[in-house]
Amino acid sequence: MAETVSFFYIPLACGILGLITVAALAVHVLKASPGKSKMIEISHLIQDGAMAFLTREYRQIGVFVLIVAVIMFFTLNKMMPIAFISGALFSILAGFIGMSIATRANSRTAQAASVGLNEALNVAFPAGMVMGLSVASLGLLGLTLMYMFFMWRLGLSSSDFAMNLKAVTNIVVGFSMGASSVALFARVGGGIYTKAADVGADLVGKIEAGIPEDDPRNPAVIADNVGDNVGDVAGMGADLYESYVGAIISACVIAAAASDIKGIFLPFLIISWGLLSSIIGKFFVKTSEKVNAQMALRNGLLSASVFFVLGALAITVLWYDNTAIARFGPFGAIAAGLIAGLIVGYTAEYYTSGKAVRKIAEASKSGPAMNILSGLTCGMYSTGFSVLAIAAATIVSFKCAGIYGVALSAIGMLSITGMTVAVDAYGPIADNAAGIAEMADMGQEVRKRAENLDAVGNTTAAIGKGFAIGSAALTALALFTAYAQSAGLSMDAAGMFIINILDAKVVGGLFIGSMITFIFAAATTAAVNKSAASVVEEVRRQFREIPGLMEGKALPDSARCVSITTDGALAQMRVPGIAAVIVPILVGGLLGTEALGGFLAGSLVTGVPLALFLANAGGAWDNAKKYVEEGNLGGKGSEVHKATVIGDTVGDPCKDTSGPSINILLKLMSIVALVFLPVIVALNNIVLDLF
Repeated sequence: MAETVSFFYIPLACGILGLITVAALAVHVLKASPGKSKMIEISHLIQDGAMAFLTREYRQIGVFVLIVAVIMFFTLNKMMPIAFISGALFSILAGFIGMSIATRANSRTAQAASVGLNEALNVAFPAGMVMGLSVASLGLLGLTLMYMFFMWRLGLSSSDFAMNLKAVTNIVVGFSMGASSVALFARVGGGIYTKAADVGADLVGKIEAGIPEDDPRNPAVIADNVGDNVGDVAGMGADLYESYVGAIISACVIAAAASDIKGIFLPFLIISWGLLSSIIGKFFVKTSEKVNAQMALRNGLLSASVFFVLGALAITVLWYDNTAIARFGPFGAIAAGLIAGLIVGYTAEYYTSGKAVRKIAEASKSGPAMNILSGLTCGMYSTGFSVLAIAAATIVSFKCAGIYGVALSAIGMLSITGMTVAVDAYGPIADNAAGIAEMADMGQEVRKRAENLDAVGNTTAAIGKGFAIGSAALTALALFTAYAQSAGLSMDAAGMFIINILDAKVVGGLFIGSMITFIFAAATTAAVNKSAASVVEEVRRQFREIPGLMEGKALPDSARCVSITTDGALAQMRVPGIAAVIVPILVGGLLGTEALGGFLAGSLVTGVPLALFLANAGGAWDNAKKYVEEGNLGGKGSEVHKATVIGDTVGDPCKDTSGPSINILLKLMSIVALVFLPVIVALNNIVLDLF
C-alpha cells in the first residue's frame, strides 16, 4: 500500500522542480538591466495597468467561482467544490506569476536589444519560459496534491485503495472545471481588452493621424501594450493550463471507468517527463550568425519533443509489462498526439509567414478589400492539414489504445506545454520591448532588433495557438467520451459508446451545438467592436482637445484609455462566460443526455475549424502588415500599408479574442456536461414528467 501511495511523490517532485526552475529563470530576468529612467517609467505604466486589470478580472472570476461552488455543494459531491476552487486558484496563480515577470521583462528586453539580438532573446525567452513552466508545474502539482488530499480524506487502506482512487478521480474532475472557468473569462476578458486597445490605437494613430506604431503621442499605446500581457500572456497561459489539466483528467476518468489503476497513474508519469523535457529544451534556444531567433525557438521546441518521445517510449514499455500491444499501444497514441500538435503548429507557421503573407501583401496593392479577401482565403486553406492531422491522431490513437488512447494523444500534444507556452508568451514580451524602444526613442537599430523579435513572436504565437486549438479538439473529444461513459449511453459490441444521429433530438442537439460556436465568436467580436469604438472616440478627443499633443509638446492621458478598455472588457466578458456554463445544462435538461452528446459533437466539429480559421487568418493579416512595414511595397505610410493596417484591424479580434476563446468554450462545455451530469439527468426527468 505504501508503495502505491508513494507513486504520487514522483509528479510531486517534478512539479516542485519545475517551480524551482521558474524561480531561477525569474531571478535571471530580473538581474538584467531595466534601462534608463524613461524606459523604467513606461514599463511601470504597463505593469500597473496590467496588474490593475488582472486584479479586477480575478475579483469578478472569484464571485463566479464562489457561486458555482455553492451550487456544487448542494447538488453534487460535497467535496467537489474544494477541487473546483483549487483548480481556479492554481490557474490564477500561474497567470499572476507569468504576468508579473512578463511586465518586468519588457524594458529589460529593450535594453538588451541595444547590445544585440541574442542578448535580447536571452531575456525575452526566459521570461516567456516562466509563464510556460508555471503553467506546467502548477498544473501537475495541483492535480497531484488533489489526489493526495482526497485519498487521505477518504482513508488509505489497502483493501479499498482501487475503489478510493476511482472515487477521487470523479471528485478531481471539479479541478478541471475550475481551471476551465478561469480560462474562459481570462481569454475572453483579456482578448477583448488587448484588441480593443490595439484597434483603437491603429485606426486613429496609423490611419487617421499618420503617426508610427507605438508613438508616445498616441493615448492608446500604453493600453495596447497592457493588452499584450493580459491577453497573450495571462489569457493564453490560462487557456493551455486548462487544456493541460483537462487532458490529464479525461484520461484518468476513462481509466477509472475501466477500473484501470495503471491507466490512472500513467498520465502523471508522462506529464512529469514532459515537464522535464521542456526544461531541457530551454537550453537549445540560442541564436548565432547562422541561427536566427525563429530557428532558435524551433530548435527548442523540436529538442523538447525529441527528448519527450524517447522518455515516453521508455515509460510506457516499462509501465506495462504484460503484452507487446499493452506496452506500445499507449506510446503510439501519445506519439500520434505530439506529431499532430507539431503539424498543427507548423501549419499555422506556414500560413502566417513567408509566401502566404507576401501574397496577402501583394493583394493589398488593389486596396483593403483585396487584402481582406486574400486573408480570408489563407485562413480557410489553413484548416486543411490541421484538421486532417487531428483526425489522423484520433484514428491512430484509438487503434493503439481505444478511447483511452484518444485521451493519451491529447496528453501527448500537451506534454511539452512548458515549451509551447514559452514560445507563445515570448511574443508579447518582444512586442512590448519594441514599443518601449519607440516610446523611449532608443534609435532605429534597437527598434529594428526589437521588431525582428516581435515579428518572430507573431509567428510563434500562431504556433502556440495551433497547439492550443489542436489540443482543445482532442481534450474535448476525450472529455466527451468520459461524459458518454458517465451518462451510460448505448454501447456497441466493440465497447464503443454510440449516439444515434438519426434520432430527432440528437439531430437537434447537433445543429444547436454547431451553431453555438458561431454565436460565441460573434458575441466576442461584437464585444471588441463595442470596446474599440469607445477607445477610438477617446483617442480622437485627446488629439482634438489637448493642445500641443500632436506636436509632441504635451503628454496624452494614457490612464483614461486604460480605464476605458478595462471597464469595457470586464463588462463584455460576463455574458459569453456565463452562457458557456448554462447552455449545456439547458440542452441536456430539456432534450436529454443523448441530445447533449449531439450538442457537444456538433460544437466540436464546427468549433475546431472555425477557431483555426480565425486564428490563422488574423495572424496572416498581422504579418502582412509587418512585411510592408519592413519597407516592402512602399513601406510605412503608403496606400498598401494603409490597406494592410485595415486588414490587421479586422484580424485582431479573430486571432486574439474569438479564435482562442472557442477552444476553451469546447472544453468548458464538455466538462460542465460531465460534472453536472446528475443535475442534467434530474432536470430532464422533471421535463419528461411534465410533458
